[in-house]
Amino acid sequence: MEREFATEAPDRLWVADITDVPTWEGFLYLAVVLDVFSRRIVGWAMAAHLRTERVAQALNMALWQRQPEEVVHHSDQGCQYTSLAFSRRCEEAGVRPLMGSVGDCFDNAMAERFFATLECELLDRSTFCTRAEAERAIFEFIEGWYNPHRRHSSLGYLSPINFERQHVRHKDGVQTPYVELSTEAG
Repeated sequence: MEREFATEAPDRLWVADITDVPTWEGFLYLAVVLDVFSRRIVGWAMAAHLRTERVAQALNMALWQRQPEEVVHHSDQGCQYTSLAFSRRCEEAGVRPLMGSVGDCFDNAMAERFFATLECELLDRSTFCTRAEAERAIFEFIEGWYNPHRRHSSLGYLSPINFERQHVRHKDGVQTPYVELSTEAG
């Protein structure tokens, strides 16, 4: 990526990563796929293990929701992303996998930034007895707060969904702007 964290449209460049969430039952692992254009989490999956199918599920969710024509999927060189099964899934879906160099976290800084936000705004304020509790809270954070309402200075203080809605699309030579989603709570 050469530390280029901007694209001109959605679904051109996605970054992906995995983090662990502590619970009293043990760790819950969260895999995410983030659209660089809007910082929107377009795919995610959670489980009590770090196997390859977890990152594949996050990718599948992103593909199902977004249906990109051509997208680059950037990740670190974790064994889940370098696995044959994940490579095959990318090839089947027409996704171009790209990985940062070993030990270089900067190319994946956008995904790491999301995890820092998750930790600061949810995990540091919560204690989860079970993985199911953590799953519900993370679901609510991503789909109920982060994507629709969490404002980003880099997006002109719009949420990821509002930024995408404001983006002007060109269809058959006609510009169709998105309608802004209300950012008021309730």
